[in-house]
Parts: sequence; C-alpha cells; structure tokens
Amino acid sequence: MSSPSKRREMDLMKLMMSDYKVEMMNDGMQEFFVDFHGPNESLYQGGVWRIRVELPDAYPYKSPSIGFVNKLYHPNVDEMSGSVCLDVINQTWSPMFDLVNVFEVFLPQLLLYPNPSDPLNGEAAALMMRDRPAYEQKVKEYCQKYAKPEDINASPEDKSSDEELSEDEYDSSDEQVVGKPDP
Repeated sequence: MSSPSKRREMDLMKLMMSDYKVEMMNDGMQEFFVDFHGPNESLYQGGVWRIRVELPDAYPYKSPSIGFVNKLYHPNVDEMSGSVCLDVINQTWSPMFDLVNVFEVFLPQLLLYPNPSDPLNGEAAALMMRDRPAYEQKVKEYCQKYAKPEDINASPEDKSSDEELSEDEYDSSDEQVVGKPDP
C-alpha cells in the first residue's frame, strides 16, 4: 500500500473516531459524507450540515474537495453548489493538515469569521456589510429551514412543502376516504 493511501485510511479512521458521523459513498475511501454541527456561540449553532468530501489520489499532498450538501447562507459558500471559499483548503493546504483539522478548525473558523470581501455568495456578502441584523436573521432562517438535525439524512427531493403540491396531489375529495364512518 502506498503512503498516500495509508494516510487516507489513517485520516479517515481518525475522523470516525472523533465522533463524526461518516458515511461512505462507495467501496473506496475517496468520497464520503460527514455530518457537521454548527459551532457553539455562532449564528449556525444547532444546525447540522452534511458535507461532501472527496479526497484526490494525491491526498494528503493535494487538498480535499469540500462542499455543503444542504443549503447554508454564508458569504464564502456558494448557495447552489455548496462549494467553499477557504484559503487553507483551496490554496495553502499542507500535508501537515488532516481531515480532523477540516472539521474541528477550518470549517468552524469559516462559519465564525465570514469574509465578505472574498465572496462566493455575493448577496450574502452585500447583506452582511450593508445590514448585519438582516443578514443574521437570514442565516437563522436558513438554519431552521435547511439544517435541522432530523432532516440531515433526508435528500433535498424528499423535502417538500405545501406550496410544491399540484392541485391533483392536493385533491381532498370524499371518494378517496377509506374505511367506515364513525357510528
């Protein structure tokens, strides 16, 4: 076994032993999901995000690819793709770092200290700089809507709201009632 694959295995085991829920995507150890809890004392506290992690063949010499699966309102996270703008992952990665660093240091720091001057979500960055209370309210709304712990395993397609139902699906005619009426 080559050194990068041993390191990948070791880092993954270390992450699993650090009480993170890790779900493998296939038989290999290169793609997996990690459940990440918003840091305490932050706007994201109480939220849970599913993070998609992809380890390149050259890991740990090349950084992992990290993305939020469920939506997050943050200047440095692309709202649609979940991509993360974080220098330590994208540019200054070092083999000294491991997966536990990503989830215990880098992502919490990102959520605690957003950088609106280097945005992936321009709307969030502009709102944060222009109207901080409105920005904070929108972050909390996203947490309530997209990051509830009980919803973490539901795929986005599973989540529907009354607004998404067509008239056919919402038909409540008496013909569909099954069973006998109460005496």
